Amino acid sequence: MAYRGRFKPKNPDKYKGDHTNITYRSGWEMKFFRVIDEHPDVVWWQSEEVVVPYYSPIDGKWHRYYPDVVMKKKTSEEKFEILMIEIKPDSQTRPPDIRKKNATPSGRISRRYLNEVKTYGINEAKWEAAKKYCSERGWHFRIMTEKFLGIK
Repeated sequence: MAYRGRFKPKNPDKYKGDHTNITYRSGWEMKFFRVIDEHPDVVWWQSEEVVVPYYSPIDGKWHRYYPDVVMKKKTSEEKFEILMIEIKPDSQTRPPDIRKKNATPSGRISRRYLNEVKTYGINEAKWEAAKKYCSERGWHFRIMTEKFLGIK
């Protein structure tokens, strides 16, 4: 998942924003961008164009969250839905395993575990804010992992 770069859409008219400045931050995002850019049911899409304010439980401050994708998708002949999508590793979508808390030889709480707790706490705050943001607009929020994207 070490990919990062510029995405050049085949259908720039479908991109809502600056189509010359689309950045993917993982191979999973790049793959998903390709799919939605070419999918006939996707009316428009954008990446990191929407700002969702969220309150961090880690530092007690307000921050800005830029979801990976927002898209308008055709669901039937006359119906559409707008989806806000976050692409994350499955491991970051659930709380860290507390059994791995004391993984150091001295028995202290490991840095890795503390980082996982911090990451999960921030992600959870972002996703709660995103759900509220979407609910207020009649949109839907989805988290897509490597399992959904069919990547092992």
